[in-house]
Amino acid sequence: MSLADSRPHPDLTPLPFSVAFDGRDEEDLLNRWKKVLHSNRWSDGDQTREFEQLWGDVCGRDAIAFDNWSGGALAALDFIGVADETVLCPSNTFLATPRSAQKSGASVVYYDCNRTDLCGSAEDFIAKAERHRPKAAWIVHVGGHIAFDIDIITRYCRENGIWLLEDCAHAHGAEWNGRHAGSFGDLGVYSFYPTKTLSTGEGGMVVSANEDLIKHARSFRDYGRGSRYRIQGMNHRMHEFTAALGVVQTRRLADIVAWKNAYAREHLDPRFPNRVHMPDGMTSGYYKYIVFDPIERSTGKVYQEPCHRIFETNDELPNTDWIAANHWCVPIYYPEIQP
Repeated sequence: MSLADSRPHPDLTPLPFSVAFDGRDEEDLLNRWKKVLHSNRWSDGDQTREFEQLWGDVCGRDAIAFDNWSGGALAALDFIGVADETVLCPSNTFLATPRSAQKSGASVVYYDCNRTDLCGSAEDFIAKAERHRPKAAWIVHVGGHIAFDIDIITRYCRENGIWLLEDCAHAHGAEWNGRHAGSFGDLGVYSFYPTKTLSTGEGGMVVSANEDLIKHARSFRDYGRGSRYRIQGMNHRMHEFTAALGVVQTRRLADIVAWKNAYAREHLDPRFPNRVHMPDGMTSGYYKYIVFDPIERSTGKVYQEPCHRIFETNDELPNTDWIAANHWCVPIYYPEIQP
């Protein structure tokens, strides 16, 4: 599925914040909720299966739904087995990314980002990997686009036996030459928090081509039930009302991403030359529109403070510190369309 080909809504005027729900989908959503109400199966049912199938089709990988991003990340790290191991993590990310590794028993080593895309630097990644020999590493697709150094980092990890986890919390609909976020490394973890390009209120999704990992994640979210409880998971199931919203939203994702790209291209790019410039072949999901000049009407920063500052690790990460002080986000929201 190519998200760049869908036709945007013609109204491209600036808009106030709105969760990206298209009013034309209201009847479909309400009918699905009614169906759930009468089904007597309010968790882990047909809506969840359909949501997983649709999201897997978007990403080109198998998909397992979770109650949130954290549940999916913990399931993946449990499968890899990072207890008493080292996990690399960019500092320019939300604290949930390193905390998932810490909660899984790992030691976290931070690496620097690039100033061009705010995502992990391959140069510093390789330097830290050579020094610390991690078992796994996070790469974060910051702001809605795919990390510019993803191919270099993926190749290094593959050649050196390092599990690569993609934090796709911002990257709904992002693709690079037809490959979607979550399809470069060993797995990807998505979030459907209310501010995301595609939201279900709360929720998450693990995507992977590794059948054993997918099987593990499915069991982990349900107390390890599928493994005769050998997998020590807890309850991270997505309920059917959330999944129904996910189905409707996923079917609208191409329109949302196309609208945001058209709005960025036609209205914002001419006004903000000092911005993140996408490489050839990349479609951003535009969770954020990131510029490097102060602006009067900003939605703030992607992250207010990098993780090495939050956790006081004393790491020297000059690009990360520069980014924290020198980027701002221009409002870019899908319009509220009435049925």
